[in-house]
Amino acid sequence: MSDYFIGDPSVGDFALVYPMFAMVLLTFVVLLKLFRTRISLARSGEVNPSYYKTYQGGSEPEKAIQLQRHFANIFESPSLFYIACLAAMIIAPATFPIQVLSWLYVALRAAHAFVHTGSNDLKLRIPIYFVSWLVLLLMWLYVAVAAFVLRAEFG
Repeated sequence: MSDYFIGDPSVGDFALVYPMFAMVLLTFVVLLKLFRTRISLARSGEVNPSYYKTYQGGSEPEKAIQLQRHFANIFESPSLFYIACLAAMIIAPATFPIQVLSWLYVALRAAHAFVHTGSNDLKLRIPIYFVSWLVLLLMWLYVAVAAFVLRAEFG
């Protein structure tokens, strides 16, 4: 039973670094998209460049606000993802279930980013966001059970 949750504790395994790195890349993609949009808005005159000094004395178009909101959002629940991955790597090598859950989470967050920064269709965006939270919860349940099994088995 413990091999399913914790694998072989004598073997170092950092497989979860890859989905974490993919999540970091996604964050940078969103940042670059936001940066390019703001530069374009300032160059076209849609937004006075001085607005970006204090974010006062004007406003941004909805598209830029949407990107800014998503950029802030990508630092919210993903922080729990990074911690779950680190906890899983500390507890034991990354077994198949936690690897699948972590990649699924990244895929869902990428889909969420694509929808949120694109069409922003709530009929698509909300279910993707909700399922990503369910996957994150499953990751944490996995970590908690792995810790319990490890504690029970090795005292």
